[in-house]
Amino acid sequence: MPRWFNTAGPCQADIHYMLPPTTRLPDVERLIEQRSYFVIHAPRQTGKSTAMLALAQQLTESGRYTSVMLSVEVGNPFNAHPEQAERTILDAWLDTASVYLPESLIPAIDWKQAEPGRRISFMLRQWARNSPRPLVVFIDEIDSLENETLLSVLRQLRDGYPSRPRAFPHCVGLIGLQDVRDYKVASGGSVRLDTASPFNIKVESLTLRDFTVQEVAELCHQHTSDTGQIFTPESLQRIYDLTQGQPWLVNAIARQLTEFLVPDPTIALTVEQVERAKEILIQRNDTHLDSLAKRLREPRVRAVIEPMLAGQELGEVPDDDRQFLVDLGLIRRDPEGGLVMANPIYREVVPRVLTGGTQDSLPHISPTWLTADGELDCDCLRAAFLTFWLQHGEPLLKSAAYPEIAPHIVLMAFLHRVVNGGGTLDREYAIGRDRMDICLKYRKTTLGIELKVWRDGSSDPLAKGLEQLDSYLARLKLETGWLVIFDRRTNQLPIEQRTTTETIKTPMGRTVTLIRA
Repeated sequence: MPRWFNTAGPCQADIHYMLPPTTRLPDVERLIEQRSYFVIHAPRQTGKSTAMLALAQQLTESGRYTSVMLSVEVGNPFNAHPEQAERTILDAWLDTASVYLPESLIPAIDWKQAEPGRRISFMLRQWARNSPRPLVVFIDEIDSLENETLLSVLRQLRDGYPSRPRAFPHCVGLIGLQDVRDYKVASGGSVRLDTASPFNIKVESLTLRDFTVQEVAELCHQHTSDTGQIFTPESLQRIYDLTQGQPWLVNAIARQLTEFLVPDPTIALTVEQVERAKEILIQRNDTHLDSLAKRLREPRVRAVIEPMLAGQELGEVPDDDRQFLVDLGLIRRDPEGGLVMANPIYREVVPRVLTGGTQDSLPHISPTWLTADGELDCDCLRAAFLTFWLQHGEPLLKSAAYPEIAPHIVLMAFLHRVVNGGGTLDREYAIGRDRMDICLKYRKTTLGIELKVWRDGSSDPLAKGLEQLDSYLARLKLETGWLVIFDRRTNQLPIEQRTTTETIKTPMGRTVTLIRA
């Protein structure tokens, strides 16, 4: 049977390429032996469910345990009604057990005879007593529950914990997006469970790491083994560089390559094809990317992403909010310090989403920046941008989703129109860099742009901008570029008077175009 790269739900070994499911969770089997209750948390679509389904199956097939992964997600619509949530969850658990366990281990328990609010613990007690083997239960999507429903489940687990393994599960693992200490309940407002957590019996919190570059190669080599189609070493490295090993992204790029872009297995897969696959994913904005993008409007997400795009310091952003974005998998902590986007693909998706509304607001712009043979003329591009800025800059600045980076959004929206269908935009930004770097590639032309903002209380950023642009152009191996300085000081001159352009030299002697706007 042919196998495929999977981008939807847990992997199935007979039809999907997949890595050994527990290699990224090396400590789990030790915790099971110790009768521990623990938490596994990681961003969505990193393989948590795949790993725990496979582990449960392995444990059951070993003959030592009765093990199954259950979900509480069906209780989510009833978070305001804990008794209904409890009933729905238990019905689903019995159905799941009947599917994944051999007939001799399927529980036959009438949980309805227990009192509401005690039915989950009743079922687990009876199941553990009746099972001929120690019971190991993994509870998926635990953070889909909220408020009293969540508290009820956690308290029932804690209540039964001392009775393990004879009269309660030998081991329980909670699986979700966040660590249990970060689950929130409403109590006149959001509060963390902290050390008073009803699940303070947990021994450890584990996280499921992303793929290493070797694991990306191992996954892709399974396709080569099955079909003969080769990934060049450079293409494998590029897949890793673009995704930083995020499992869904790795699979999505490989699927795009092997099923759509290059379905002929006799043709090797190259870096150029990986780049095409990446652009298709970003432009198509698949469910995984779209779900992340929708978070950008949330205040606690904006509080981190807006200064990151602007290159500013974070300021007074609570630890919880920073950790929330890490748990989402949207950002990561750079080993060299600071917060950065989790991978280059997310780094591209975020600005594109934020410029979407502005792009839709743009009028038709004739491509006066193209030569007769379709190449990019940077002088004509500059003239077109200045005309566009003078006509439409002010209203677009006022409508931008993130006010602190409104100039960035307007410029990027314009440049997206320029490269539409014929080029690419790559962006670099991070907290504390005080700038955004943009690399525009259109056919034979590469243009490096340094974007800075002059804010109240700061000096003219020209000198620093030229120094930074020198460094950026050196990395791009270019001798020319643009430095764009947006004046956002209070009471600045009208847009017509403050917008100027001139040609100047950098400290390293490069000739660049300075645009003040």
